[in-house]
Amino acid sequence: MKISSLLQQKKVTFSFEVFPPKQQDDFETVSAAAKELVSLHPDFISITCGAAGSQKTNTADIAAVIEQNNTAALAHLTCVRLTKEQLEQNIAEFKARGIQNVLALRGDLPKDAQEGENLFPSGLQHASDLVPLLKQAGFCVGGACYPEGHPESANRDIDIENLKHKVDAGVDFLTTQMFFDNDMLYSFLYRLQSAGIHVPVMAGIMPITSAAQVSRMVDLSNAYIPRKLLSLCDKFRGSKEAMWQAGIAYATAQIIDLISNGVRGIHIYTMNKPKVARVILQNVDSILSATNGVVGA
Repeated sequence: MKISSLLQQKKVTFSFEVFPPKQQDDFETVSAAAKELVSLHPDFISITCGAAGSQKTNTADIAAVIEQNNTAALAHLTCVRLTKEQLEQNIAEFKARGIQNVLALRGDLPKDAQEGENLFPSGLQHASDLVPLLKQAGFCVGGACYPEGHPESANRDIDIENLKHKVDAGVDFLTTQMFFDNDMLYSFLYRLQSAGIHVPVMAGIMPITSAAQVSRMVDLSNAYIPRKLLSLCDKFRGSKEAMWQAGIAYATAQIIDLISNGVRGIHIYTMNKPKVARVILQNVDSILSATNGVVGA
C-alpha cells in the first residue's frame, strides 16, 4: 500500500526503520529482525541504503521481505555516485519487488571522495532532482527534513527554502531527522506552515538505550541534547538495565507529547532492535488506538 493512502486513512501512523546488513553473511539476521518488526503491525517499515553513496541491493532485498509479509516498505534511494542508468536500474528493481514507496535522498557525501571527482554522474545533485523521476515511475515519494536545520545549510531560512523545492517537486510526506527536544519540532512545524509547506510530517524518534549512544547521535546528526536527557544518561550510565528502561521512558514521553499535539506520524529508528520497538509500542498502543478512533480502545 502507498503511504499516502495510509495517511488519508489514519490520524497518526506508527512506523519503524531498519538498515540492511553491511556484510552478506548478516542478511538472515537483519531479515529476521525485519520480520519481527512486521509482527508488531506497523503502518510501514523504512529501509536505509548504503552509507556514503554505496547503493546495495540489500535495500531492495529487505524491502521485499517486508512487502512479502504484508507490510508497506519504504525503500531509501540516494543520488551520490550513481549514474542515471544505475538509478533507473534501482527503480526498476524496486518496482519488480512490489515496492510502492521510496524515500528520495541526496545521500551523505563520501569521506573518501577524490578532489575533482564527479559525485553526481546522473546529473541529479539534490533529492528534489530525484523526486520527479520517482513520481514518473508511479511511486509514493517521501523526503527527509531537519528540525534543527540541515548541517550544510547556511541558515534555517535557506534550509526551509530548499525543503520547499523538494515538496514542490512532488514529495508526498516528510520524515524528520532524529531530535530529542519536542519544542524544536514544534518551532520547525510552525516555520513549515509559514512557508506554505503542508504535507504530513512524521517525527523521527531515536530511543537512547545506552549512554554511549548520546555522543554517537551528536556526531551523526548534530542534534541538541536536552539537559534532562543528559542528566538521565549521567545518572544511569552505570546500570545497563536502568539506562535501557530510562531511555525507553524518555522516548515514550516524547511520543505521547507529539501525539497529543497533533503530529501526524511517529517513526522509530529501531537500530534493528525489535525489542525496543515492541516495548515502546506497548507503552502507547492504547493512545494510538484512541487517537485513530479504533472501537474498544
